[in-house]
Amino acid sequence: MLLKSAISSGEQSAYAERVKKLAYKIYGKTPLACVVTFGCQQNVSDSERLKGELSEMGYGLTDDINEAQFIIFNTCAVREHAEDRVYGNVGVTKALKKQNPNIIVAVCGCMAQRQSVADKIKRSYPYVDMVLGTQVQHRLPEFIYKRLSGSKRVFDLTLDNGEIPEDIPVKRDGTFKGWLPVMYGCNNFCTYCIVPYVRGRERSREPNKITAEAEEMIAAGYKDITLLGQNVNSYGKGEAHGVNFAGLLRRINALDGDFVIRFMTSHPKDCTKELIDTIRDCGKVSSHLHLPFQSGSDRILKLMNRHYDRKRYMEIVNYAKEKIPNLSLTSDIIVGFPGETYEDFQQTLSLIKEVEYTSLFTFIFSPRVGTPAAKMDDPIPYEEKSKWFSELLKVQEEIAAKRCESMVSKTYRVLVESAKPNGELTSRTEENIIVEFEGSEDLIGTFQNVEVTKARNWILKGKLV
Repeated sequence: MLLKSAISSGEQSAYAERVKKLAYKIYGKTPLACVVTFGCQQNVSDSERLKGELSEMGYGLTDDINEAQFIIFNTCAVREHAEDRVYGNVGVTKALKKQNPNIIVAVCGCMAQRQSVADKIKRSYPYVDMVLGTQVQHRLPEFIYKRLSGSKRVFDLTLDNGEIPEDIPVKRDGTFKGWLPVMYGCNNFCTYCIVPYVRGRERSREPNKITAEAEEMIAAGYKDITLLGQNVNSYGKGEAHGVNFAGLLRRINALDGDFVIRFMTSHPKDCTKELIDTIRDCGKVSSHLHLPFQSGSDRILKLMNRHYDRKRYMEIVNYAKEKIPNLSLTSDIIVGFPGETYEDFQQTLSLIKEVEYTSLFTFIFSPRVGTPAAKMDDPIPYEEKSKWFSELLKVQEEIAAKRCESMVSKTYRVLVESAKPNGELTSRTEENIIVEFEGSEDLIGTFQNVEVTKARNWILKGKLV
């Protein structure tokens, strides 16, 4: 479904019309575009806007790069493995470009924002036509038109942290679950993270633009809306409109319709009692808080430049548990940060046991060139870090099994998301916990009540009530 976040800007719409005519003339048919996405939910959301722009330009969409006349790779820079995959995928297009020189190949996103990556592509991948940074993707119609008209390769990494474009059409992948970006960029500069360097400084969208897009999604049948930002808790800081993230949640919660509001990602230093009270008070806001703590050691948290300590983190958690009894807490953890000792790691384990998370996203430290942590002394071998990692997973599995067992015989309201090959349906509670049960595929995209009958670690089995 093609939605618009606002009226399309005159300049880019004019370019879109020109592309529509020129591309058909060049290819002799309706051209196809393939958007290949790597990375996080923010990248998926960005790709939905790329698809919206391409649809406005008259392109059809395909998942097969062999069919496409325009191929764009929307990239991630968080981990080195993701970059290696991008280079491998981009390399495949060399043969396609040889067969049809009129094909356009582009690379955009976080990885493309890095000057060293752009230089490598310019030097070693001459068949790539465009490299676009994270803040110029709204100009895609202009860039495609110029390239189709015979202009030179486009390399634009402009990162001016200016006003967020509010005129981009959106072609959403889903029909009842959708992403809604509320802000971009990050000001935190955690020592291990590349995001502030490739996404720029924090910039928040106007609240009326966000609520208008939310209304559009609800009218289109969306039941699960996830608000996105590198740090959603910072929403509205320094903006003239004076609406903070708690206020934004209340505005969206007040909209008519039956839907669930989720959000990610939250930074503990900006997680306030007001925000927790808002989650408690707003019936449409999920009782799920993803609050990355990364390490249980104050010494490591300081090295990470996280701007909070263990005591402050636990104050937030304990307040949230008190105010929201059915709260589901999840988190991110980095194992083996440079300088971390086994004693530091044990403090992480003790925090996990104290909080009892629903689930965890865990990573062994991976250095990113360009971040302070990449230059830190890191004496612990990877094999030792892997042992710590396994120890952590075992602890979390025991906690998850205990929590899931406590949910047996209780009934939950779930959103049915998909069907499995064995005939079961997969659903998700408002606390973001997966429940599988037998039922008709007609239920996909609807809210149902399901009684949990069996617990298997973090996966629950149930029956339709």
